[in-house]
Amino acid sequence: MVAFEDIAAAHERIKLQAKRTPVLTSSTVDEHVGAKVFFKCENFQRMGAFKFRGAFNALSQLSPEQRKRGVIAFSSGNHAQAVALSGKILGVKAVIVMPHDAPKVKLDATRGYGAEVVQYTRHEEREQLARQLAAERGLTLVPPFDHPHIVAGQGTSAKELFEDAGALDVLVVPCGGGGLLSGCAVAAKHLSPKCKVIGVEPAAGDDATQSFKQKRLVTIPVPDTIADGARTPSLGEVTFPLVMRYVDDMLTVSDDELKRAMFYLWERMKIVVEPTGALAYAALHTRKLQPMGRIGVVLSGGNVDLAQISKA
Repeated sequence: MVAFEDIAAAHERIKLQAKRTPVLTSSTVDEHVGAKVFFKCENFQRMGAFKFRGAFNALSQLSPEQRKRGVIAFSSGNHAQAVALSGKILGVKAVIVMPHDAPKVKLDATRGYGAEVVQYTRHEEREQLARQLAAERGLTLVPPFDHPHIVAGQGTSAKELFEDAGALDVLVVPCGGGGLLSGCAVAAKHLSPKCKVIGVEPAAGDDATQSFKQKRLVTIPVPDTIADGARTPSLGEVTFPLVMRYVDDMLTVSDDELKRAMFYLWERMKIVVEPTGALAYAALHTRKLQPMGRIGVVLSGGNVDLAQISKA
């Protein structure tokens, strides 16, 4: 299990490299949802998403031998970029397994940070491919969410939010594999024990919601959703117990609801948020989450594939 002490240690480890992203507010949003909303804007993080926090925390703790051999990761985009950039900063070779239909903006950025990209088709098992390459090349696998160092790093975003915004009544967090959600939930329950933590995922990929409701780990086929960062079949062995222990509820939103919320943020707050990054706000925007008091919302990323979104 990951404790708040792990998150605090991760924050010290990454603070010279990770940006302390801004907490933004909007009177227009507050009026629309009927509550005071504080946005933790991880779309302004290095490489454009919260994933840098966990990746840098994990790579920083590699042994000298592991650094020399290099790392491998599998990701649809943001974790790929985070590991690639962290590897570039720390001098660690990175190999990234990415789907052939990954957003071009994320694929180009991953290569731009110097990583070797190995692409696969959606019918292939990406984790199996990554493990095979890791064994063949002696690389250390850095999973996208299911690792204590990743979870602790992601939790630093909520730590900063509470430090900057103060006590919150509710914290709403996007959920894919649960790394961000579980890390933020651990931080929230330590810093503001009465705060309710709500996870939000796409309706087409409701594995975490099913797992939460049924109190068992549920696995689904890789979902087809505009929220490419949440195309995960299940929570992990690390994240599932943390979600069950620290999260108060799970909600889902449709792709159409997600797009409306995302475009609303673009238009009214003048900030670029990707579909997955807008998941948490979409639950508020559509009133699936009833407003109450002071609400923290994590905007998890801003790496938008403009060509894809223009067809939405």
